[in-house]
Amino acid sequence: MKRPFFLALAVAAVVALGAPAAAYAEPDDYTPTNPATPTLAGSTAVGICEKDAPWIAYNVTLIDPDAQATSNEARLVITDGTNTSTIVLGTLVNGSLSGRVLWPGASVNAAGEATGWPGWAFENGQWVEVPGNFRWTRGDITATIEVNPSLVVPLSYPPATPQCSANPHNPSTASLPATGMTAAVGPIAIAGGAALAVGLGFLLVVRRRSARR
Repeated sequence: MKRPFFLALAVAAVVALGAPAAAYAEPDDYTPTNPATPTLAGSTAVGICEKDAPWIAYNVTLIDPDAQATSNEARLVITDGTNTSTIVLGTLVNGSLSGRVLWPGASVNAAGEATGWPGWAFENGQWVEVPGNFRWTRGDITATIEVNPSLVVPLSYPPATPQCSANPHNPSTASLPATGMTAAVGPIAIAGGAALAVGLGFLLVVRRRSARR
């Protein structure tokens, strides 16, 4: 009787000791979950023109569900492969940041009206094109929004339109394009005046002949 009893007790002990190990054993197909990689997908930077001044309008959105990003400071890096300009955009709040900054080399007055443009300088009373003052930013450039992560975005200098041109207007030429007049107006006016003088002279001769009769 004793032998079967002790055998059953031993079996029960083995089962009891093995149960916890079996309970905590990982299945063979278990795959650990990796944190989601943060991204700036959907963020933008666009060149716009307002009051003849060039601006960069930006919208930065950080998607980071597992809090993996190591920074909330956003900046915009512009380069042409040789030159580089870094523009500080600001601090993201709840993963978002939007606003606008002046294009490198541009300036405005208190009313927001343009007073300077990249690639131009005011010399001897008129605006002239120069190789400096961020002229390179008006060409083929690459722009990257950086937070950590980063995102390359399309960006180009705002093109001129009838409503807004992010370029200087020299006093000697500004009034002519506005009316569609060109330098040919002067000679045309002179020719018209000469024709008028000839007509008046002919009319005077006719009147004198009539009076003699």
